[in-house]
Amino acid sequence: MHDSEPDTFSPKNKRKEYCEVLEKIGINAEPKQFETDEVEKSDYYSKYFSNSPAMVTNHGCIELKGRNIDVIQIIQKG
Repeated sequence: MHDSEPDTFSPKNKRKEYCEVLEKIGINAEPKQFETDEVEKSDYYSKYFSNSPAMVTNHGCIELKGRNIDVIQIIQKG
């Protein structure tokens, strides 16, 4: 290991990464507990259309403070 590299690192999930990016542009956001929001309990895509994948990964939700948007769900299709 090189001297300029830290010995330890703190792993981040997608929710934490997006919150940090939003903080840099002045939007106050915080990650929500995984699978606690009503948004996460319904289907993400309709499986009746060919362009909609059947497999979707839920990465959780983030909550915005002081905005018209309450919750943003982060999903990955594939």
